[in-house]
Amino acid sequence: MATSSPSPSVRQVLLSAPFSDQKPGTSGLRKSSRQFEQPHYLESFVEAMFQVVPGVAGGTLILGGDGRYGNRRAIDVITRMAAAHGVARLITTTGGILSTPAASNLIRKHQAIGGIILSASHNPGGPEGDFGVKVNGANGGPAPESITDAIYSATTQLEGYRIVDGETPSLEAPGTYALGGLSIEVIDGVDDYVSLLQGLFDFDAISQMLRGDFPIAFDAMHAVTGPYASRLLEGLLGAPAGTVRNGIPLEDFGGGHPDPNLTYAHELAELLMGSDAYRFGAACDGDGDRNMILGQRCFVNPSDSLAVLTANAGLAPGYVGGLAGVARSMPTSAAVDVVAKDLDIPCFETPTGWKFFGNLLDAGRITLCGEESFGTGSDHIREKDGLWAVLFWLQILAVRRCSVAEVMTSHWSRYGRHYYSRHDYEAIASDRAHGLYDRLKGMLPSLVGASFAGRSITTADDFSYVDPVDGSLTSGQGLRLLLDDGSRVVFRLSGTGTQGATLRLYLESYVGTGGNLDQDPQQALGDLITAADQLAEIRSRTGMEQPTVIT
Repeated sequence: MATSSPSPSVRQVLLSAPFSDQKPGTSGLRKSSRQFEQPHYLESFVEAMFQVVPGVAGGTLILGGDGRYGNRRAIDVITRMAAAHGVARLITTTGGILSTPAASNLIRKHQAIGGIILSASHNPGGPEGDFGVKVNGANGGPAPESITDAIYSATTQLEGYRIVDGETPSLEAPGTYALGGLSIEVIDGVDDYVSLLQGLFDFDAISQMLRGDFPIAFDAMHAVTGPYASRLLEGLLGAPAGTVRNGIPLEDFGGGHPDPNLTYAHELAELLMGSDAYRFGAACDGDGDRNMILGQRCFVNPSDSLAVLTANAGLAPGYVGGLAGVARSMPTSAAVDVVAKDLDIPCFETPTGWKFFGNLLDAGRITLCGEESFGTGSDHIREKDGLWAVLFWLQILAVRRCSVAEVMTSHWSRYGRHYYSRHDYEAIASDRAHGLYDRLKGMLPSLVGASFAGRSITTADDFSYVDPVDGSLTSGQGLRLLLDDGSRVVFRLSGTGTQGATLRLYLESYVGTGGNLDQDPQQALGDLITAADQLAEIRSRTGMEQPTVIT
């Protein structure tokens, strides 16, 4: 039954001065929780968004987040601001828990004007952690730069914001409510997403495998995928109770860092890499769009994962008709390129950021896409999707009846192996990071033809991309060293952190089918690692003897 409150009056709140630090990055506005708790800070960014996003008055808006500290307060504020700006319908979820891929699906299903996803993705949460606000467009994907740039411009000129004073739903149970002219629907955030995946994968085949002698472990990292994974894996697919670990979303993610890699998901990694108790393991990040895949004593590099999904796509009912094409971000290894060539389908190399895949997906140019930062997805939504990737892997294993390690060995024996690694140097003082990067950028013209790790540099550039759909140019996307044997070294400064800067070093070396396919990646890439450090003076300029994270 619908409940309503008296029509509230719109209140105009004046600002003494606009904020100057609300420029969104590749995945929205991310700042510390304390910054978002400043008076008017959240409201200012949301006001700018409502002023810029098309169709706000009379439109439908999707709203939810990953459950981190600040999630409930933000939903309350945004709901009251939506009422003040004439939004007709707002859809949110029980507990305010909504994964990024599930939000993308809801936007598309309800033909919404877009969505607001409250998350700082894989960044830590809690009062001393981070918070984030991401705006998604009507296609379900991240808002394009034209929108985020306009939002930022509006924040720098803002004189005030509009909000109503009224009671918003508790979010404890589904229901329909009214706040003035705004209809608020609280729904179960899991149902629609589960239905979507049931149309893509053979749940009966996966269930038969999981109910047999095939123990698996899934780590939700006390983040948003806990309820989704519990419903899918332990509920519908019949995996034993306890399969989903750390499945209750917590405001501070249990004090952990919800980033699914070998460093921050080390407990899961130790279970799979250090024992034979489980056949398959996986983890997802804070907002549910990233994934890590593990087998029995086997780690699957995210670049290889995209290549394997592409090579085995026909095993999943949702992709049995073939693939229109594939795409990867520039720092991602070229493993999927080799598969695409074999399948005779297009393969696109884009800048980092899912919005670039969105254009290709909307145009029907690609079906699968992925990036090295543990993100893979397809045309079923317009975001990367962690649990989708987990189910895709389980689908492959259920059909092929083999181990993860056997899948990888078979793949490399057919396509060769792209030894690949990413080294992250986190929380570097910004002046040091930019000094290192700017120095290296200035050296690029003189590096062509130079010797590097026993090879020769054939290309040294700052990657730029002309979008094949809309013709837009995106430049300054990373410093590339392309070597004469097909190896690559890439340097990027990341915009996803909230403290200092993160230098990411990407290393890749290809070994063909007749070569040594069973090396440790860090050893196989050792000469490239040494040469990259010497060229960029990483240790001396950052003061760091080793990376914070190696993947």
